Amino acid sequence: MAGTAGTPGTPRVLRAMNDRAALDLLLEHGPLSRTRIGKLTGLSKPTASQLLARLEAAGLVLATGTTEGRPGPNAQLYGVNPAAAYAAGLDVNPRRVLAAVADVTGRTVGRHELPTPGRRPAVPVVQQVTDALDGAVKAAGLTRADVHRLVIGTPGAFDPNTGRLRYASHLPGWHSPTLLDELAAALPMPFEYENDVNLAAVAERRLGAARDHDDFVLLWSQEGLGAALVLGGRLHRGFTGGAGEVGFLPVPGTPLVRQVTKANSGGYQELAGAQAVPRLARELGVPDVPQGPYTEAAAALLERAAARPDEEPHRTLLHTYATRLATGLASLVAVLDPALVVLSGTALTSGGAVLRDLVRDELEELAASRPRLVLGGVREHPVLRGALESALAATRNEVFDTSR
Repeated sequence: MAGTAGTPGTPRVLRAMNDRAALDLLLEHGPLSRTRIGKLTGLSKPTASQLLARLEAAGLVLATGTTEGRPGPNAQLYGVNPAAAYAAGLDVNPRRVLAAVADVTGRTVGRHELPTPGRRPAVPVVQQVTDALDGAVKAAGLTRADVHRLVIGTPGAFDPNTGRLRYASHLPGWHSPTLLDELAAALPMPFEYENDVNLAAVAERRLGAARDHDDFVLLWSQEGLGAALVLGGRLHRGFTGGAGEVGFLPVPGTPLVRQVTKANSGGYQELAGAQAVPRLARELGVPDVPQGPYTEAAAALLERAAARPDEEPHRTLLHTYATRLATGLASLVAVLDPALVVLSGTALTSGGAVLRDLVRDELEELAASRPRLVLGGVREHPVLRGALESALAATRNEVFDTSR
């Protein structure tokens, strides 16, 4: 392919493209031999050897061992150097800040949880972030300077027009108009911020139930009810970052909620949020309704009901809640026509396949299109995993670029 300096087709750019292809293969498959890399990339053995030598000299790959148990001489294996770069993620909610650091291969090497409930006066947000990050960095045996990038996940969204956090009045201390500037001054690495449900969708698309899907909706139920919208392979955030704040959606079956931002709730949240499950269970006479935080109570109730779906009143609880979930989903499906709907968050996944199938059956009655419904596949801290995956993607683009 012909080209001029600095354009696709020049030897430097073509080498960089081959380098990146090889690194992506090593991330996907683990350690590979020179011959195997050549076959997967279509490169000749001499070119593959030059590529590996170049990447090894750059500190991006390491010799990791040799093949064994095959005919012929053992072949040298190469893998991505885990220490080539590190990225960090934070999952923030009103009760705690959960931080983790991953090496460039995606392996989590350090984690730290900073409880924040009921602190008065509240610990400043910048200190919460740096303390949580420092705890994860220390657990990984690293320093802040080793972290290439940080992604912070929060409820709500930072309005790109004002820089202020919106749709999350329940997150105290995070609404200062100068917060992003303060964080930038306190952190030595580039950082990004993202809605927590969007990050759960990132995790599902990279590692879970939405792999290979460019158009899907993720419905999330945890402390709040929200959705992530992936259209054409990209997150749709909206003008103010509020796309997917479906908890505010007016729906039949509940009184119309006005001034929703002041109430920090809306019709769909009241109808089908996690807090509705214990209340509904009491109304139906479900015995031994758990006390305590409503998210944990909802998860326990739905898990118990899914284990005995033919028994009353568990059967009625499941069917009624499935109808409520499908009521709001029908509006999303009518507008977006997604190929896939992922149910995520403990208040949904605890109901398992039983609840999923009931929601699917109800949705088929309420919506013209028939998206496939699946349970989220990333169950352990999906928001944190999404933050790490997002930070790693940007970090790899920087560190793996050998064209410079």
